[in-house]
Amino acid sequence: MTDINPTALAQTHSTPSAASALVGDPSKFGRVGEDGTVFVRTSDGEKPVGSYPGKTAEEALAYFVRKFEALASEVALTAARITSGAMVPQDAYEAVKKLRQQVRELNGVGDLDALAASVEQIEPLIEGHREAYEAKKAAEAVAKAARREQILVEKEKIVVEAESLALSENWKVTGDRLKALLDEWKAAPRLDKKSDADFWKRFSASRNKFDKRRRTHFAQLEATAGKVSEAKNAIIAEAEKLATSTDWVATARRYKALMDQWKVAGRGKKSDDAKLWARFKAAQDQFFTAKNADLEKREVSMSANLIKREELIVQIEALIPFTDVKQAKNAFRELMNTWTKIGITNRDKRAAFDARVSKVEEAIKQAEAEIWRKTDPTAKARAAEVVKQLSDSIENYEKTAAKAQAAGNEKKAKEALESAIARKSWLDEAQKHLAEFN
Repeated sequence: MTDINPTALAQTHSTPSAASALVGDPSKFGRVGEDGTVFVRTSDGEKPVGSYPGKTAEEALAYFVRKFEALASEVALTAARITSGAMVPQDAYEAVKKLRQQVRELNGVGDLDALAASVEQIEPLIEGHREAYEAKKAAEAVAKAARREQILVEKEKIVVEAESLALSENWKVTGDRLKALLDEWKAAPRLDKKSDADFWKRFSASRNKFDKRRRTHFAQLEATAGKVSEAKNAIIAEAEKLATSTDWVATARRYKALMDQWKVAGRGKKSDDAKLWARFKAAQDQFFTAKNADLEKREVSMSANLIKREELIVQIEALIPFTDVKQAKNAFRELMNTWTKIGITNRDKRAAFDARVSKVEEAIKQAEAEIWRKTDPTAKARAAEVVKQLSDSIENYEKTAAKAQAAGNEKKAKEALESAIARKSWLDEAQKHLAEFN
């Protein structure tokens, strides 16, 4: 439901009784008969205002209340506009005349008497607010002058920006911006004929200067378009020759190099570039489609090879631990012959397999090295020499200790004995090492 503004009503100098009637409950002035007819009570008695077939009594009454409220709101709005000086006096008189007729003809439910009284209270306000209207006109004139100054600033801003872009070489962005500035110019309000003409002369000169430089630039590009086309046709010729190659890795690398050459070649005519690119891409697609198809076939084979390697790696790892190095080495060699005959396997699986094979191979190599170390005559001779040198050293220190003790030199005897004892522990280790050769 539409609310009636009490403040607006007060500003219209309406009587307290009329104001209260307008802001009260309009539905208390109506009722709905048994046959669905809606009535409104006035000072002249009750009168029918209509019906609302197919609706409840409450809905029918609410419908006619809304009609009353809509007109009451219009009355309040008209009074407020006159009070504020927003309406021309002549228009205000016409508005009051129209409101009187609307109130008389209103088929609505509410305090019709109060509404009619509020309309009659509006007309005396018109003369009282004529000065406000004149003041408003003066204010509008001031606002119009201010608006003109604002338009001058806006158009000057557009022209200055256009002049700053006249020497730009950012062709696409600047061209779009000048187009946007032209749209702003067209959308801007008009000034007097001379002012607009002066601004337009500067604006148009800047656009023409930029357009002339842009045409010159693209004319130069046109001159180089033939060279670009020649370079790209050479690239395409090689790409089309490579389209049927089965040297997958090398050819894929070459296509990458050709793509780099394509980028370096630069841009030609847009329409020609599109056609040339379509040929180049078609050659690439033909090669990579075949490459991918071959890879799919190899994937099936690699899956089978993976199973074979998984079975064989178990046998290879079963060689450890071993007691007979020679036998283990021969068995490893035979298994590796079988291993190398298995076809390709997924690269991400090969590293793990190779690591497991290397572990077995390293164990065999270490065992061989250990056998060699234990049977190497030169190493055995060195070990025997170390034992002899330590034994002789111990014997010498013991003799020195005995002599020093006999001579009463306990300190020297003690030092010699400590040196002998230290070398005895070394001798034990050296003898153990020599024993390994036996």
